[in-house]
Amino acid sequence: MAHFAQLDENNIVLQVIVVSDADTSDENGVEREEIGVFFCQCLFGSETRWKQTSYNRRIRKNYAGIGYKYDEVRDAFVPPQPYYSWVLNEETAIWEPPVLKPSDGKFYNWDELMASWVEVKNV
Repeated sequence: MAHFAQLDENNIVLQVIVVSDADTSDENGVEREEIGVFFCQCLFGSETRWKQTSYNRRIRKNYAGIGYKYDEVRDAFVPPQPYYSWVLNEETAIWEPPVLKPSDGKFYNWDELMASWVEVKNV
């Protein structure tokens, strides 16, 4: 099975659908993105825009989710930025905090105003 993300005019993911291998493969059984895109356009309209995505992150760095943005330069699906201070890791296309989360086994939440991790009490 293959997965395809529908994009709006701003490259934001609207939905992700599953497409059978038979609808993404050529006459030799080789999976090709353009065949899957054509199949999706036949279902949802020729003007719709689609990009293939992968659960195992084989392509486009991250599995697409609703609200993610497809970055054409990085050829990656980028999740929404969780906080203004977080920075995009260019290698993984994942947002990272400016301060590493403590690894002491306690629970923490990010405090954007303090730009730090705050321990969650009574978990």
